[in-house]
Amino acid sequence: MSTQEVVNSEKFKKLVTKRWAVSFSLLIILFIMYYGYIMTIALQKDFIASKVIAGGSTTVGIVLGLGVILGAWLLTIVYVIWANKKYDPAVAEIKKEIQ
Repeated sequence: MSTQEVVNSEKFKKLVTKRWAVSFSLLIILFIMYYGYIMTIALQKDFIASKVIAGGSTTVGIVLGLGVILGAWLLTIVYVIWANKKYDPAVAEIKKEIQ
């Protein structure tokens, strides 16, 4: 099978579509987390500035910011797990067809 045949095959097109769907979904979640955080900072200054523990120095803004960072890591982990379990085996199968 030639490379052009693979690129035009339904199997390859489905794989590319699935990768874009997964990537775009995770991107939307990341944007919602990040811009939600930014909008909260912009519109709810009193809430963001409130202390997590009375008398402490940690604010809700710091906790939410940390949550955004951890959320981004989590989304990366989700993508890597998906890629390792679904995407990479499908790519390997397509590579076998080419050879």
